Amino acid sequence: MNCQNCNKNTATIHLTEITNGKRQERHLCESCAQNDGIAVNAQIPLNDLLNNLLAAQPKDQNVFDSESTPCPKCNITTDKINKQALLGCPEDYDIFSESLNKIIDKYQDGGKVHCGKVPQNQYDKTTQDLELANLKQALEEAITQERYEDAAHLRDKISQIQ
Repeated sequence: MNCQNCNKNTATIHLTEITNGKRQERHLCESCAQNDGIAVNAQIPLNDLLNNLLAAQPKDQNVFDSESTPCPKCNITTDKINKQALLGCPEDYDIFSESLNKIIDKYQDGGKVHCGKVPQNQYDKTTQDLELANLKQALEEAITQERYEDAAHLRDKISQIQ
């Protein structure tokens, strides 16, 4: 797909904006995105992602349940997190994990597995790792169901890949 601005380069930045329930998509190349003032990050740190999700909540809406135990390391409470839309320290991910997972689930439509792009230099390794994981799962199922011939075949395939 070509860039919608210059119509020359391949679009690598795909933006989706929903305003008043209306979805609008833009597909841009990196240079046009930078010219439009759109910051191009190949990877967004988890802390930034969660901070953005927390900040996107309406200010009058409490994103956390009634957790009241403050973090023992930074002493932040859920009230402070709701007001600031920031976590206090790395320990907060564990302490408030249940509520953070609810927020992530809400914004990711329940998806917890990365299904986006894979860097080209890692594509072969990633697909091989995925295939190995699928084969190992199928092997466990075959053993559980006592399908030993299938299990032996799957074991051989796994050995071949490894």
